[in-house]
Parts: sequence; structure tokens; C-alpha cells
Amino acid sequence: MYSSKSLKEFTYSVFRAIGCSSVDACIASEVLSQADLRGVDSHGVARLSGYVRLWEKKRLHAQPKMKVVHETPSTAVLDADLAMGLVSAQKGMQVAIEKAKTVGSGWVAIKNSNHFGIAAAHSMVALEENMIGFAMTNASPLVAPTFSKSKLLGTNPISVAIPTAKQPPLVIDLATTPAANGKLEVLQRAGENAPKGWAQDAEGNPSIDASILKKGGAMLPLGSDRQHGSHKGYCLGSWVDIFSGILSGANYGPWVPPFVAFLDPLENLVGEGLGHFVGVWRVDAFRPVDEFKKHMDQWIETFRNAKPTGDEKVLIPGDPERLLTAKRLKEGVPVQPQVIDDLKQLANKLDITFSIEKQ
Repeated sequence: MYSSKSLKEFTYSVFRAIGCSSVDACIASEVLSQADLRGVDSHGVARLSGYVRLWEKKRLHAQPKMKVVHETPSTAVLDADLAMGLVSAQKGMQVAIEKAKTVGSGWVAIKNSNHFGIAAAHSMVALEENMIGFAMTNASPLVAPTFSKSKLLGTNPISVAIPTAKQPPLVIDLATTPAANGKLEVLQRAGENAPKGWAQDAEGNPSIDASILKKGGAMLPLGSDRQHGSHKGYCLGSWVDIFSGILSGANYGPWVPPFVAFLDPLENLVGEGLGHFVGVWRVDAFRPVDEFKKHMDQWIETFRNAKPTGDEKVLIPGDPERLLTAKRLKEGVPVQPQVIDDLKQLANKLDITFSIEKQ
């Protein structure tokens, strides 16, 4: 187990070493830290070297000049100038919040960006303002539509964060696939198989090989197959791709640039970089905040007290991540040996101190 504080400090030092401002390095390291604390190990420090490799390939700018290129009172398009999505999505949320303060809601489509980490890190920004937050992003094409062998969609996550009174906020954060691609990477490092229903081989047959994407296979939409509703997962992934890509002017479908630096983007791209879509609603644009929060508490208590089918307690969206955050802050964050080795190599390459400490 490793100290979450030292992991975040090391992450900050890496981002500073590649030229990020202290503000951007702080924002980016906080987003990755949230992923590790919330149990999304595939999107925390395990991703750090991936951002550095994109920077080395000049596909990511350490000091981007982000700017709003189109706007109305309630909407905006943000050109991220190849920023880390960890940073550009936070910027987009701030723009959306300022618009919502004036007109009740704010919506920002972001183009020319990169991987933005966990969606919840961005939707939850709105909670500090007693607003409902929303975040989604398209991603590298690794997912085959229902009935297809072709990889055309990303895992395309969606997150909503809803404020409460006495209960913890309700935070939904889900991929539009049975699991994020990063979880396949975690299984590969552990030498384990993937659960049935996560992926298919190059011919469209079900596969439990965690490395199947490297052999021409594809991930499956949420639902896994038509009988279990994969067409619905396909629809959700499509929605995210269109809002994040086409609406913003970013790439979409098979043209979304890969996160891995050893694969070059396709030629004749249809847009600019990766795309995100974020937004906020002001609660008091619909009803008094205190009244809303009171009923949110009642909703949560009602569902949490639902009669279970067995020994498992009924959970509320965000419960597992909140409980795991408390545990990892106290006991430390598990990091696989391969990731630690990767981070040590990164420290050597950037000539910085490997300062990660065990808890």
C-alpha cells in the first residue's frame, strides 16, 4: 500500500517536469488522485506515463492556450489546444458554472483535448455550488457496435453528481461498456482473464482473453449481447460520441485519437483532438435548494433501506467509491508492481526524485 499523498505529490512533480504550470499540475494530479482513491485504479497513476508519452509525441501541450471559440448565454465551445483532458474538462466546468449562475444552466462542448481521467472528478465540481454536474467524453475506438466486428466507439463514460443535505452526494459514473478498457489493462498486468461479456475476438466470438484487443478483438457495449440489451449500451455510447465529438468539432467514431502514443491518429481526421461535453444545472432554477436536498436525502434513505435479495446491502450510486476513498486515505492505495516500475523509469527519464512512499 502506498501513501495517497506521496502518489499525488509525485504526479504533480511529473507534470511540472514536462512544463505544466503549477495550477495545471495541481489540477491534473488531483484528478488522477481521485481515481486512485475511488478505486478506478486504471485511471490513476497507472495512466501517468501515458500522458508523458503523448507530450513527447507532441500530441499533448503542457502549456495550452485554451479559449472559448463560440458561445451563447448558456453554451460554449472550448478549444483546449491539446491540453490534458484532466485540465480542460475542469476549465469547461468552470465556464458552465458561470453561465448557470446567470441563466440557470450552462453547457460546454470541448474539442482539441486529450484523455480526461474519471468523469466523476469533473461532474463533482458542481457540488460546491449546490448545482447538479454532468460530464461525458468520447474515447479511443475499442468498442464494436451491436452485431459488428468493427471498433467504432470508445468506452465513452457518463457522470452525474447531485447535491444532498445530510446524505453524501449521489454520484453516478459509468462507462457505456461493461468495464473501462483500463480494467482490461489491470487484468493483463495481473495475468488474469476477463469476465465473460466484456469483449469479443476479431471474428465477433465471445472472449475472456484480457489481451484480446491486441489481437484484433473489441470491447462490447454495455449489455454484452442483443439478448441482454447491448443495443442500449450502443445507444448510450453513440450519444456520448455525438455530444462530445460532433457537437464540439472534435473527432468521433473511428477517428478519435488513441490514448497510446505508439499508435498514430488516422489520416484525414474529421475534427480536432478528443471531445468532452460538460454541464451544470442550478437546482434553484427548478425548486428551492433546501427543499430539493431534503427530498434527495429521503430518496437515498428509501433506496438504501430497500429489502435486499440476500446478504448484500442495497447501495446508492457513489457509495462504493466513497467508502473506498475513506479506506484508502487511511490504509493506503494499492499499486501493482509493474506500475511502480513504470513510475521509477519515468522519474529517471525526467530526472526527478521517485518520492512515492509506502503507507
